[in-house]
Amino acid sequence: MEPLWENGTVALVTGASGGIGRAVALDLARNGAMVIVHYNKNEQGARETLESIQNEGGSAVMMKAEISSKEEVDQMFCKIKKHFGTLGILVNNAGMIKDGYLLMMSEKNFRNVMETNIGGCFFCTQGAVRLMCAAKRGGAIVNIASTSGIVGQKGQANYAASKGAVIAFTKAVAKEYAHSQIRVNAVAPGFIDTRMTKANRELLTSQYMEWIPMERFGQPEEVANVVTFLASSKASYITGKCIVVDGGLTM
Repeated sequence: MEPLWENGTVALVTGASGGIGRAVALDLARNGAMVIVHYNKNEQGARETLESIQNEGGSAVMMKAEISSKEEVDQMFCKIKKHFGTLGILVNNAGMIKDGYLLMMSEKNFRNVMETNIGGCFFCTQGAVRLMCAAKRGGAIVNIASTSGIVGQKGQANYAASKGAVIAFTKAVAKEYAHSQIRVNAVAPGFIDTRMTKANRELLTSQYMEWIPMERFGQPEEVANVVTFLASSKASYITGKCIVVDGGLTM
Protein backbone atom coordinates (compact mmCIF):
# COMPACT_ATOMS: atom_id res chain seq x y z
CA MET A 1 0.00 0.00 0.00
CA GLU A 2 1.28 3.44 -0.90
CA PRO A 3 2.13 5.71 2.05
CA LEU A 4 -0.28 8.54 2.77
CA TRP A 5 2.55 11.01 3.29
CA GLU A 6 5.83 11.58 1.51
CA ASN A 7 8.73 14.04 1.67
CA GLY A 8 9.10 13.81 5.44
CA THR A 9 5.74 15.16 6.60
CA VAL A 10 6.25 15.85 10.31
CA ALA A 11 3.57 14.83 12.82
CA LEU A 12 3.49 15.70 16.52
CA VAL A 13 1.50 13.32 18.73
CA THR A 14 1.13 14.50 22.30
CA GLY A 15 0.86 11.92 25.05
CA ALA A 16 2.35 9.20 22.85
CA SER A 17 3.80 7.10 25.68
CA GLY A 18 1.01 4.51 25.48
CA GLY A 19 -2.63 3.76 24.79
CA ILE A 20 -4.30 5.75 22.04
CA GLY A 21 -1.33 8.08 21.65
CA ARG A 22 1.06 5.22 20.97
CA ALA A 23 -1.34 3.60 18.50
CA VAL A 24 -1.73 6.92 16.65
CA ALA A 25 2.03 7.50 16.52
CA LEU A 26 2.63 4.01 15.13
CA ASP A 27 -0.10 4.31 12.50
CA LEU A 28 1.08 7.71 11.30
CA ALA A 29 4.64 6.40 11.04
CA ARG A 30 3.48 3.31 9.12
CA ASN A 31 1.85 5.66 6.65
CA GLY A 32 5.01 7.67 6.03
CA ALA A 33 4.99 10.47 8.60
CA MET A 34 8.04 11.49 10.61
CA VAL A 35 6.62 11.31 14.13
CA ILE A 36 7.52 13.43 17.13
CA VAL A 37 6.70 11.28 20.16
CA HIS A 38 5.73 13.69 22.90
CA TYR A 39 5.75 12.77 26.58
CA ASN A 40 5.88 14.45 29.95
CA LYS A 41 6.46 12.00 32.80
CA ASN A 42 6.48 8.59 31.14
CA GLU A 43 9.84 8.64 29.37
CA GLN A 44 10.08 4.84 29.34
CA GLY A 45 6.73 4.54 27.59
CA ALA A 46 7.74 7.15 25.02
CA ARG A 47 10.99 5.30 24.38
CA GLU A 48 9.02 2.10 23.79
CA THR A 49 6.85 3.93 21.27
CA LEU A 50 9.95 5.34 19.58
CA GLU A 51 11.61 1.92 19.38
CA SER A 52 8.44 0.30 18.02
CA ILE A 53 8.33 2.87 15.22
CA GLN A 54 12.02 2.45 14.43
CA ASN A 55 11.79 -1.35 14.52
CA GLU A 56 9.15 -1.13 11.80
CA GLY A 57 11.41 1.05 9.68
CA GLY A 58 9.72 4.34 10.54
CA SER A 59 11.21 7.67 11.59
CA ALA A 60 10.61 9.25 14.99
CA VAL A 61 12.13 11.41 17.70
CA MET A 62 11.11 12.10 21.30
CA MET A 63 10.30 15.48 22.86
CA LYS A 64 9.37 16.29 26.45
CA ALA A 65 7.04 19.04 27.63
CA GLU A 66 4.39 19.77 30.23
CA ILE A 67 1.58 20.77 27.89
CA SER A 68 -0.27 22.80 30.53
CA SER A 69 2.79 25.10 30.60
CA LYS A 70 2.86 27.68 27.81
CA GLU A 71 6.58 28.15 28.37
CA GLU A 72 7.40 24.46 27.92
CA VAL A 73 5.12 24.14 24.89
CA ASP A 74 6.71 27.20 23.29
CA GLN A 75 10.15 25.68 23.88
CA MET A 76 9.03 22.42 22.24
CA PHE A 77 7.76 24.25 19.18
CA CYS A 78 11.01 26.21 18.94
CA LYS A 79 12.80 22.85 18.74
CA ILE A 80 10.38 21.64 16.08
CA LYS A 81 10.97 24.77 14.00
CA LYS A 82 14.74 24.53 14.42
CA HIS A 83 15.02 20.84 13.53
CA PHE A 84 12.18 20.37 11.01
CA GLY A 85 11.22 23.84 9.80
CA THR A 86 7.49 23.22 10.00
CA LEU A 87 4.79 20.79 11.09
CA GLY A 88 2.25 19.04 8.89
CA ILE A 89 0.14 17.21 11.46
CA LEU A 90 -0.72 17.76 15.12
CA VAL A 91 -2.61 15.21 17.20
CA ASN A 92 -3.65 16.65 20.56
CA ASN A 93 -3.97 13.44 22.54
CA ALA A 94 -2.33 14.16 25.92
CA GLY A 95 -4.76 14.49 28.79
CA MET A 96 -5.61 13.47 32.32
CA ILE A 97 -8.50 12.15 34.40
CA LYS A 98 -9.17 13.08 38.02
CA ASP A 99 -12.66 11.72 38.62
CA GLY A 100 -14.85 12.64 41.56
CA TYR A 101 -18.41 13.65 42.29
CA LEU A 102 -19.06 17.38 42.16
CA LEU A 103 -19.30 18.11 45.89
CA MET A 104 -16.21 16.01 46.59
CA MET A 105 -14.10 17.39 43.74
CA SER A 106 -11.26 19.64 44.81
CA GLU A 107 -10.52 22.91 43.08
CA LYS A 108 -7.06 21.54 42.31
CA ASN A 109 -8.42 18.48 40.50
CA PHE A 110 -10.86 20.60 38.53
CA ARG A 111 -8.20 23.09 37.49
CA ASN A 112 -5.54 20.47 36.68
CA VAL A 113 -7.83 18.58 34.34
CA MET A 114 -9.00 21.74 32.58
CA GLU A 115 -5.49 23.17 32.30
CA THR A 116 -4.13 19.94 30.82
CA ASN A 117 -6.98 18.78 28.61
CA ILE A 118 -8.11 22.07 27.08
CA GLY A 119 -5.22 24.35 28.08
CA GLY A 120 -2.65 21.99 26.57
CA CYS A 121 -4.74 21.63 23.43
CA PHE A 122 -4.87 25.43 23.16
CA PHE A 123 -1.11 25.94 23.58
CA CYS A 124 -0.13 23.15 21.17
CA THR A 125 -2.65 24.25 18.55
CA GLN A 126 -1.33 27.82 18.72
CA GLY A 127 2.20 26.55 18.15
CA ALA A 128 1.18 24.30 15.27
CA VAL A 129 -0.95 26.91 13.50
CA ARG A 130 1.89 29.44 13.66
CA LEU A 131 4.22 27.00 11.90
CA MET A 132 1.59 25.90 9.38
CA CYS A 133 0.62 29.45 8.48
CA ALA A 134 4.26 30.47 8.07
CA ALA A 135 4.93 27.53 5.74
CA LYS A 136 1.77 28.27 3.70
CA ARG A 137 1.26 24.58 2.98
CA GLY A 138 -1.78 23.94 5.13
CA GLY A 139 -1.94 21.14 7.64
CA ALA A 140 -4.16 18.88 9.71
CA ILE A 141 -4.97 18.98 13.41
CA VAL A 142 -6.84 16.20 15.17
CA ASN A 143 -7.97 16.68 18.76
CA ILE A 144 -8.80 13.69 20.92
CA ALA A 145 -12.04 14.43 22.73
CA SER A 146 -14.33 11.89 24.44
CA THR A 147 -17.92 10.73 24.49
CA SER A 148 -17.95 12.22 28.01
CA GLY A 149 -17.70 15.61 26.35
CA ILE A 150 -20.83 14.84 24.32
CA VAL A 151 -23.19 13.15 26.80
CA GLY A 152 -21.51 13.85 30.14
CA GLN A 153 -20.63 11.22 32.71
CA LYS A 154 -21.30 10.99 36.43
CA GLY A 155 -18.18 11.72 38.44
CA GLN A 156 -16.52 13.52 35.54
CA ALA A 157 -17.65 17.14 35.79
CA ASN A 158 -14.08 18.28 35.16
CA TYR A 159 -13.22 15.75 32.46
CA ALA A 160 -16.54 16.10 30.61
CA ALA A 161 -16.27 19.89 30.70
CA SER A 162 -12.73 19.77 29.34
CA LYS A 163 -13.59 17.40 26.51
CA GLY A 164 -16.73 19.31 25.62
CA ALA A 165 -14.50 22.37 25.41
CA VAL A 166 -12.13 20.48 23.10
CA ILE A 167 -15.00 19.82 20.69
CA ALA A 168 -16.13 23.47 20.70
CA PHE A 169 -12.51 24.62 20.37
CA THR A 170 -12.10 22.33 17.35
CA LYS A 171 -15.05 23.90 15.56
CA ALA A 172 -13.93 27.47 16.27
CA VAL A 173 -10.35 26.94 15.08
CA ALA A 174 -11.57 25.04 12.01
CA LYS A 175 -13.61 28.08 10.98
CA GLU A 176 -10.76 30.48 11.65
CA TYR A 177 -8.13 28.65 9.58
CA ALA A 178 -10.04 26.90 6.80
CA HIS A 179 -8.88 29.70 4.46
CA SER A 180 -5.29 28.70 5.25
CA GLN A 181 -6.02 25.08 4.28
CA ILE A 182 -5.59 23.95 7.88
CA ARG A 183 -8.20 21.34 8.71
CA VAL A 184 -9.15 20.83 12.35
CA ASN A 185 -11.21 17.85 13.49
CA ALA A 186 -11.87 15.90 16.66
CA VAL A 187 -12.25 12.23 17.49
CA ALA A 188 -14.37 11.22 20.48
CA PRO A 189 -13.54 7.71 21.69
CA GLY A 190 -15.89 5.77 23.94
CA PHE A 191 -14.56 2.97 26.13
CA ILE A 192 -11.21 1.94 24.68
CA ASP A 193 -9.09 -0.98 25.88
CA THR A 194 -6.14 0.91 27.37
CA ARG A 195 -4.17 0.75 30.60
CA MET A 196 -6.63 3.24 32.08
CA THR A 197 -9.68 1.08 31.40
CA LYS A 198 -7.89 -2.15 32.29
CA ALA A 199 -7.49 -0.86 35.85
CA ASN A 200 -11.27 -0.57 36.17
CA ARG A 201 -12.30 -3.28 33.69
CA GLU A 202 -14.63 -5.23 35.97
CA LEU A 203 -16.47 -2.10 37.15
CA LEU A 204 -16.73 -0.57 33.68
CA THR A 205 -17.94 -3.85 32.17
CA SER A 206 -20.68 -4.28 34.76
CA GLN A 207 -21.86 -0.68 34.41
CA TYR A 208 -21.57 0.07 30.70
CA MET A 209 -21.17 -3.02 28.52
CA GLU A 210 -24.92 -3.47 28.11
CA TRP A 211 -25.11 0.06 26.65
CA ILE A 212 -22.55 -0.67 23.92
CA PRO A 213 -24.39 -2.22 20.94
CA MET A 214 -21.19 -3.85 19.67
CA GLU A 215 -20.78 -5.49 23.10
CA ARG A 216 -17.06 -4.84 23.47
CA PHE A 217 -14.56 -2.11 24.24
CA GLY A 218 -12.70 -0.56 21.34
CA GLN A 219 -9.02 -1.04 20.58
CA PRO A 220 -6.56 1.88 20.43
CA GLU A 221 -5.83 0.97 16.82
CA GLU A 222 -9.48 1.54 15.92
CA VAL A 223 -9.19 5.12 17.13
CA ALA A 224 -5.82 5.53 15.41
CA ASN A 225 -7.31 4.50 12.05
CA VAL A 226 -9.79 7.37 12.23
CA VAL A 227 -7.12 9.85 13.30
CA THR A 228 -4.87 8.84 10.41
CA PHE A 229 -7.75 9.22 7.97
CA LEU A 230 -8.63 12.70 9.25
CA ALA A 231 -4.98 13.77 9.11
CA SER A 232 -4.59 12.58 5.51
CA SER A 233 -5.62 13.96 2.14
CA LYS A 234 -8.35 11.32 2.04
CA ALA A 235 -10.26 13.68 4.38
CA SER A 236 -9.41 16.80 2.37
CA TYR A 237 -12.97 18.18 2.50
CA ILE A 238 -13.62 17.45 6.18
CA THR A 239 -13.07 20.09 8.84
CA GLY A 240 -14.76 21.15 12.07
CA LYS A 241 -16.20 17.68 12.68
CA CYS A 242 -16.19 15.39 15.70
CA ILE A 243 -16.11 11.72 14.75
CA VAL A 244 -17.36 9.39 17.48
CA VAL A 245 -15.63 6.00 17.86
CA ASP A 246 -17.66 4.21 20.51
CA GLY A 247 -19.20 1.00 19.19
CA GLY A 248 -22.60 2.68 19.09
CA LEU A 249 -22.63 3.78 22.74
CA THR A 250 -23.96 7.29 22.06
CA MET A 251 -26.03 6.67 18.93
